[in-house]
Amino acid sequence: MIKTPKELGFRMPAEWESHEACLMVWPTRPGSWPFGAKAGQKAFVEVISAIAKSERVYLLVTHEHHGEAKAALGDLVTYLAIPTNDAWARDTGPTVLVNDQGNRLAVDWSFNAWGGQVDGLYADYADDDRVASRFAEVLDLPVYDAHPFVLEGGAIHSDGEGTLLVTESCLLSAGRNPQFSKEEIEQRLLDYLGADKVIWLPYGIYQDETNEHVDNVAAFVRPGELVLAWTDNPNDPQYVMSSANLAYLEKERDAKGRPFKVHKLLVPQKIQCVEEEDLPGYVYEDGEEERYAGERLAASYVNYYLSNGAVVVPQFDDPHDSLAVELLSELYPEREVIGISARDILLGGGNIHCITQQIPR
Repeated sequence: MIKTPKELGFRMPAEWESHEACLMVWPTRPGSWPFGAKAGQKAFVEVISAIAKSERVYLLVTHEHHGEAKAALGDLVTYLAIPTNDAWARDTGPTVLVNDQGNRLAVDWSFNAWGGQVDGLYADYADDDRVASRFAEVLDLPVYDAHPFVLEGGAIHSDGEGTLLVTESCLLSAGRNPQFSKEEIEQRLLDYLGADKVIWLPYGIYQDETNEHVDNVAAFVRPGELVLAWTDNPNDPQYVMSSANLAYLEKERDAKGRPFKVHKLLVPQKIQCVEEEDLPGYVYEDGEEERYAGERLAASYVNYYLSNGAVVVPQFDDPHDSLAVELLSELYPEREVIGISARDILLGGGNIHCITQQIPR
């Protein structure tokens, strides 16, 4: 009988713990990144530049696109020719665990493009499903194969002390693990991530096409303390969703018995949408979800990346941009808060946290 990561003494560290590196993927998929991905690539370069100030960046890029990535980034990253279907490193890369002896273990989840045949966003995800094990092999990390359990890195947050944060809307969606009950899913999370308690937020961000990943709506700042995406507009569907999450958190305790201190992080004041002029830039494959004019995008400042030295946070040319920077500066006084113009990442369907995956030291 193969022992679980928890039985072997491994745990999922918090994102503020020390990183060896960050994993990212060069964006090229025509169905995600319009107009040859030029604007998306420019935004990725800005994110990479901010992260590379304090930690190594591994960039997955095929030989076909190596030249354009190299021209944009030079020696700022370590290039790896691992094939992918798209650029969501958070969801396709491994979840790397640590133990008290300083060892690491890479968990390789089953990836089915956020829903497989039920509501997956693209039909061919075979390379994405292999990213975690292929990358772990390059780093010479042992792998725990969690297949056929479907999960993405954006669906889980850890406080590093035994508490996991997830959303019901995502983890209980019909396209992931319908063969398991909520209790069975929870037990697997505890076993595979070395945790003691799962906090089940009801919802994520309205119209988040991942079935509402937790990393867009809430994040641990430190044990017992988190940010929650919020709106003060009672006419916005997000108001009901965020209010339900807050009511749940106010009644819950973490794995150590602590109540949660919640900081409200306002979503952008202006609703972010796909514009008519964006549409000609997309080129779709059969079975791929298509964009439409006026489609609401799941914009949230919670979707930030913590590097060793910085908080890299999305900006939307919005009045609430500065409020997000201000709050995160208060919450992370030891880190530089770097705002990145992120609409061109959002047009792909996610944001800064979604395109990054930390590799703990």
